[in-house]
Amino acid sequence: MRYREDASLDTSNVEDRRGGGRGRTLAVGGGGLGVVGVVVVLLLQLLGGGGGGGGSSADALGPLLDGLGEGQSASNEELAADCRTGEDANTRTECAVVADIESIQAYWSGRLGKRYTSSDTVFFTDGTDTGCGAATSGVGPFYCPADEKVYIDLAFYDELRTRFGAEGGLFVDAYVLAHEYGHHVQDLLGTNAKVRQGDAGPTSGSVRLELQADCYAGTWANHATTVPDDSGAPLIEQISQDDIDRALDTAGRIGDDFIQKELGSGTVDEQSFTHGTSAQRTQWFTTGYESGDPARCNTFGTSDLG
Repeated sequence: MRYREDASLDTSNVEDRRGGGRGRTLAVGGGGLGVVGVVVVLLLQLLGGGGGGGGSSADALGPLLDGLGEGQSASNEELAADCRTGEDANTRTECAVVADIESIQAYWSGRLGKRYTSSDTVFFTDGTDTGCGAATSGVGPFYCPADEKVYIDLAFYDELRTRFGAEGGLFVDAYVLAHEYGHHVQDLLGTNAKVRQGDAGPTSGSVRLELQADCYAGTWANHATTVPDDSGAPLIEQISQDDIDRALDTAGRIGDDFIQKELGSGTVDEQSFTHGTSAQRTQWFTTGYESGDPARCNTFGTSDLG
């Protein structure tokens, strides 16, 4: 994956809180690509964060906290100084993520028009406060419908390689963000309202929500090299077959069955599924990528999830 070297990067949709996290033990679940399981399901019920029932939880909960923890501050000055051009994106992870956010949001703005409203991504370290409650990096990246923001500890990208065994790479990093912004699109379209908080199981609304977000990520990937930035030229110059293969490798390592068997108890419990199997996640990303059409991502309109 390569970014256009002379492209100007826009950091205005990033809130950089790195270095101020408190590393608390309570995490907000749902939507993210991190470790899933019973704890996440329970937190979905308690906090209403992430995927299931996102539309109603925003109304019911409101911003529980002001979004910054004690001792935390948010400033984009250093990020803006470091991430100026596409050349920076080709050499620095955080700059690549800035470029990804810009491209993903430009894609969805073009698809949805006035229905799309911008969502900020929060960079944090260890832990932070969100509109959905206190969060730690242990849950992985996630979307909070209560404040309509994406949250990520960039160390998760290292964890994908070291803990999950994924191949990683710039496009894998972009896939992670595109999945979370898929949840933002679901929130805007009211899809979250179709899912009961705490819903779990192989055909549950939570699984359908996650697989649709994977499919939405695939549709962006299909169009990524043609999505223009403010200059009118594409921000992303190249996505190779190797990039796609790496994304599929990652999708295969973040399914409920893989995580439960390889990183959990060793036993697969389908009734606790909240994100779908590895095969399903791979299939739905591929559906989005090959079709490039979000209408093909109707996981709620099919009895065959793969």
